[in-house]
Amino acid sequence: MSSFLLHADTVTDLMRDVTAAAAAGAARLAGARQPHEPASHDEIDRALSRIDLDAPLHDFGAAVDELDRTWLRHAVWFHHPRTLAHLNCPVAVPAVAAETLAATVNVSMDTWDQSKAATVMERSLLTWTAQRIGFPDIADGMFTPGGTTSNLQALMLARDECLERSARTPHAAPRPVRAASLRILASAESHFSVSTAARILGLDDDCVVPVPVDAAGALSVPALRRVLADLATQSLTPMAVVATAGTTDRGTIDPLEDVAQVCAQHGVWFHVDAAYGGALLVSPTRRDRLAGIERADSVTVDFHKAWFQPIGCSAVIVRDGRTLRHCAHHAAYLNPADTPEPNQVDRSLQTTRRFEALKLWVTLRTMGPDAIGAMFDAVIDLAARVAHEVRADARFELVCDPSLSTVLFRWTPPEAGNDDAAGAPLAAHASSTTGTGPDAVDETADRWVRPIRRAVWDTGRATVAETEVAGRPCLKFTLLNPQTTLDDVREVLDLIHETALSLTAHDRTGKARA
Repeated sequence: MSSFLLHADTVTDLMRDVTAAAAAGAARLAGARQPHEPASHDEIDRALSRIDLDAPLHDFGAAVDELDRTWLRHAVWFHHPRTLAHLNCPVAVPAVAAETLAATVNVSMDTWDQSKAATVMERSLLTWTAQRIGFPDIADGMFTPGGTTSNLQALMLARDECLERSARTPHAAPRPVRAASLRILASAESHFSVSTAARILGLDDDCVVPVPVDAAGALSVPALRRVLADLATQSLTPMAVVATAGTTDRGTIDPLEDVAQVCAQHGVWFHVDAAYGGALLVSPTRRDRLAGIERADSVTVDFHKAWFQPIGCSAVIVRDGRTLRHCAHHAAYLNPADTPEPNQVDRSLQTTRRFEALKLWVTLRTMGPDAIGAMFDAVIDLAARVAHEVRADARFELVCDPSLSTVLFRWTPPEAGNDDAAGAPLAAHASSTTGTGPDAVDETADRWVRPIRRAVWDTGRATVAETEVAGRPCLKFTLLNPQTTLDDVREVLDLIHETALSLTAHDRTGKARA
C-alpha cells in the first residue's frame, strides 16, 4: 500500500498520474459544448450507488476512467459562456497549476515549522491586500475557506472588542448579560452569513437588526441613524455595522464613506463584506467605487469570485492586527506563545489549513493585478450592455440597472390574443390569473420565474439563476466570464423565451383539457 504514498521513489508515478488526471479534465473541458449534460439527480445517484467503495480498483488509470464517466461527464462547466447562474468563475490557468503544487507539498499553514516560506508568502499577500484597501501598516488578516467564514471571524472580533470594552465599565454585568444586549446592524439585502455568524457566536435570535435599503438596494444611511437611535432608547449595544460592497443579487455597493462616518460617530465596529465587489481593488477603472472601505475595521474579500481563483480562497483583513488576539490559543504541543517566528494559527479560526494563498500568489506573479481587474471590468461592462438589451426587448422586463455584473429581469408574457415575437398567439393571462391589468400581468410574470429557470436548466444548454427582489421573484444572470459575449447572452434570452412559450402553451392546453 505504501507504493501509493508520495515519496522520493514515487515521483515518476506522481508525474504520470497528475498528467493523466489533468488530461481527463482538460479533455472534458475542451469538449464541453454546453454548461452541463442533462441528467437527473436520481439517474446520477443510481449510477454512483453501484460503486462499491470497499472494492478498490488498485489502478489510478481505472479510477480516472470511472471518474470521467460518473463525475466529469456530469460536471457543470463554469468556463462555458452560457453558464450564467451563480457567483462561480472560470479560473486562471496559473492558479489551477498552483493547486497541484500545494497538494504535492501538502503544506499546513498553522505553524511556521510546517510551512516556513509559505507563511511569509501568505503574510505578504495579506499585507498587499491591506495596502490595496488603504489600511495602515498595523493591519493584518487571515485566509479563510470563503466569505461566510471571513464574515464570521470579523464579527467574532467585533463582539469580543465590544465585550472587552464594556467589561471595563464600573459595575459591569457578567459577560452573558452584556452579550445579550449586543446587536449587529446590516442592510435588508446583506448576505445570510451575517445571521449565520450571529447564531454561531451564541447571540440572541434577534441580534441582527435589518436596516432598510433605498430604491437601488443600498443601505439607507438615514435609516441607519434611526436604528442606532432606537437601540439607544432600548439600552441595546450596537456591536457592528455590516455594509456590503456588492450584494449577491443586485451587486449594490452600500455608501461606504457615509456608513463609516456614522460608525465613527457612534464608536461602532465597521465591517465591509466585499466578497463580491472586492475585486474592484484591482480594477484599473472603477477602484473609486470602494471609496470609504479604507475606514473599515474589517473587510471580507473572496478571491474565488471575481479574482478568478479556484474555490476556496477568501480573506478577512483587519485595520488593527492586534484585534486578532481574540482568535489566539496557545497549545504547548503546537504553537507556544514564545515561538520566535509567526504562527498563523494564532490569527485563525482554523488549525490545519491549506496553502490557499499560493494560487493567488502564482496568478499575480504570472498575470499581474491589472489583468485581473481588467477581466472584472469586462464583465461589468457586459452586464451594462445586457441590461440595455433586455430593456429594449419587449419579451422581457429589466428589474433594475446593474451595479456590478448581475442582471435581474423577468420574462413578460405576451398580451392575451396578441402575437409574440415568434408569431405564436398566447393567452397566458387567462390561464394563470383571474384579474386583468398590471397586477394580473405581474402575477403571471412572477408565476413563471421558477418553471422557466428549471426548464432551462433541464435542457443543459444554459444555466440561469432565480432570486427575489422587493418581494417579487425574478431571473438572474451572473456574469463572471470575460469570454462571454453579448451574442452568447442573446442566445440564452432566446432560449428563455422559447422555453417560456412552451411552458405556457402546455399549461394552457392542460387547463383546457381539464
